[in-house]
Amino acid sequence: MSLDQNIKILIVDDSPNNLMSIEVALEGGGYGFSRALSGREALRVLLHDQDFSLILLDVKMPIMDGYETAELIYERDSLKDIPIIFITAHDYEEAAMFKGYRAGAVDFIRKPFNPEMLRTKVAVFAEIFRKNQLLKRQEERLKASNEKLVILNAELENRVNERTAELLDLNTELRALNLSKDRFLSVISHDLRNPLSSILVSSEFINKHAAKITEKQVLSLSGIIHKTAKEILQQLNDLVDWAMKQREKSKFNPCKLDLRKEIDQSLELLRSYANQKKVNLENRVQPEICIKADEYMLRSILQNVITNALKYTAVGGEPIIITATELAEEVEICITDYGIGMSDETLRTFLDFKGNKSEHGTLGEQGSGLGLLLVSEFVSQHSGTITVESQQGVGTGFKFTMPTFQEI
Repeated sequence: MSLDQNIKILIVDDSPNNLMSIEVALEGGGYGFSRALSGREALRVLLHDQDFSLILLDVKMPIMDGYETAELIYERDSLKDIPIIFITAHDYEEAAMFKGYRAGAVDFIRKPFNPEMLRTKVAVFAEIFRKNQLLKRQEERLKASNEKLVILNAELENRVNERTAELLDLNTELRALNLSKDRFLSVISHDLRNPLSSILVSSEFINKHAAKITEKQVLSLSGIIHKTAKEILQQLNDLVDWAMKQREKSKFNPCKLDLRKEIDQSLELLRSYANQKKVNLENRVQPEICIKADEYMLRSILQNVITNALKYTAVGGEPIIITATELAEEVEICITDYGIGMSDETLRTFLDFKGNKSEHGTLGEQGSGLGLLLVSEFVSQHSGTITVESQQGVGTGFKFTMPTFQEI
């Protein structure tokens, strides 16, 4: 029950007049009422509606008295937290009160009741209920926030450690690196300028209207800033990866590689992403197929293409399948997905391999398009070829060739 709803009270008494009297006495207190003329009827009400803040229960009722009713109510775990105030025509005898408290009572009110006394006692329990509900919600929000922070901190720490290690390796290499300036400037001017403008506009609004900005506006604007900052970070990461892999091309070192094992290693690195999308990765390459390739470049090709296939496969979609066919002096590797596929126009753009910004994935994943450009260049460095077949709504097959390893 949300905090802005009425406090719901179940009144149980075998006399309709008593039910009416209690409701009249509590009228105007912001309460909602449900009635029951017997203990059994009260149990039936609670069977269908357990969202009560308080039960006012008459002690003396035919067939099943208030004590028996209370004991049956508290047998259910979902009802144990609802406080019960007994209403009795008897004096507060010690034995009777002990029996009532043992049954679960939190208080007694004697008939004929004093309306002001009834209102006061009910108000106390209503306020306790409100505060408990508020504390519960605050605890739930705090728990959820802490869980998110733990996950985010772990992810951030891992990401920082990974990037720190990569940047340390790149530190000496970046001095001599030619960064393909035209492409970089295009990405920066188009893909970073727009999101940075969104951050500036949102932060400027918060800065100017800090004194009177609403919580809803803060949530909306902070959401924009967070989402946009993540996009910028991803694009900056893509640029760093691009710089590193461009440099790696000068270290082309082809050697004998067991294709099936290399694919297995690449799939392990992508298993977390595949699990997130609930998509299986199936390596159907036959054992003992060997190629002559640069291990780093092959892994980059596989990870970029398979990541792209995962990106455009729906959550819980069909498996992504990797196969290989031995040709005369080459091995053709095929990565097939059954995702959203591409239209003819999108496929033409895709085959340009110019690093254009890619389409959003099925979970809103974004990319700069630089990964596909790397794939094209790495395959070309092995004197290989690329072919892509795709049909919208059916899926995509991405094929590339690598030279077969020839024993001398």
